[in-house]
Amino acid sequence: MKTFNIPDFYRSRIITPIKEFRRKNDKLKRDYAPTLLDFGPVQFLIARHFGFCYGVENAIDIAYKAIAENPDKRIFLLSEMIHNPDVNRDLVDRGVRFIMDTKGNPLIPWEELNADDIVIVPAFGTTVENQQKLTELGINAYVYDTTCPFVEKVWNRAAQIGEKNYTIIVHGKPNHEETRATFSHSKENAPTVVVENMAQAERLAEYMKGTLPAEQFFQDFKGQYSNGFDPEKDLQRIGVVNQTTMLASDTQGIADFLKNVMIKHYSLRPEQVEDRFANTRDTLCYATNDNQDATYALLTHEADLVIVAGGYNSSNTTHLVELCEQKFPTYFIESVNKILDKQLIRHFNLHSKEEMVTENYLPQHTPARIMLTCGASCPDAVVEGILMRLLSFFEGSKDINEVMQQF
Repeated sequence: MKTFNIPDFYRSRIITPIKEFRRKNDKLKRDYAPTLLDFGPVQFLIARHFGFCYGVENAIDIAYKAIAENPDKRIFLLSEMIHNPDVNRDLVDRGVRFIMDTKGNPLIPWEELNADDIVIVPAFGTTVENQQKLTELGINAYVYDTTCPFVEKVWNRAAQIGEKNYTIIVHGKPNHEETRATFSHSKENAPTVVVENMAQAERLAEYMKGTLPAEQFFQDFKGQYSNGFDPEKDLQRIGVVNQTTMLASDTQGIADFLKNVMIKHYSLRPEQVEDRFANTRDTLCYATNDNQDATYALLTHEADLVIVAGGYNSSNTTHLVELCEQKFPTYFIESVNKILDKQLIRHFNLHSKEEMVTENYLPQHTPARIMLTCGASCPDAVVEGILMRLLSFFEGSKDINEVMQQF
């Protein structure tokens, strides 16, 4: 696999060696058991897979290369390159400016750009419309295009099945940058509609079966369908692709559900299924799958609490939080700065969509057991900082160098 030039300040003297040790001893990625770091009064269970994925490393490599190669030019990002505040903050500190926010709202007018400017396309990709605007300005959007190869794989698969007269169903969050980009590219080749969850998939099924009036579709899926979409005609042949950071099990559940709707509605025999439903299993992202599978394996063990690190607007990270909070007290934090002291932690509540402070989050007994994981855009250095901060609260802990000897 290709290697990338990642700034050293994103790496970790603890987490990075552990990852490399596990990789060398499990090249086929069959062992999803967590790594145990036993410091005596506190133990850390670290997920098998987490942190920078191929797409994120690719994006960081290209972005810092753009800065190094263009010292005398203005450099812009279409929007956040990845959903990690530390990475985006460092890019801003180096003079990079954002053209849009994460919802696509303009921060800098297009007319302020000129052909001499450098524009970096984020890892989520961008819309066909934004690409056209850059072309009109004389800016080549492909010189520093950090679009994740696995996102492009989804676009290509959508194009392939679109050419075979399937309608594209995109499982994703309608306002997420990646979903907006995938929707934009997909609708170039085929009628396209976004479904956010199983509830919307079930609603869509009613239009597939014709049990709801077509006119109601446009209200139920407002802002989520392509121009000219005809629910009576365009839902007869479908294929499902996804925003790559969604829960793989959710995407598969939606795909299986819609497939079964087709089979029952048209009384299809096995050999007839692909006449109505395209096979798109190969669009699921390996990194998202690995991180989610590693989290499932992590949660088969016992612990007092879980710390999940990552950007609060990171889709793949929020799904890890959702999994963890089903079993253990879970604290979703951006960085070590959110651990205020031994008694207080500031963390993000997924349900209220705001930060809150929790008291007495650490157990009083020893050995305490803490699980650690993070999203695909979170640097190893952030996880190290969290581990070391928590470790400092437990007197009599073993020295880090002693514990790390096994790696």
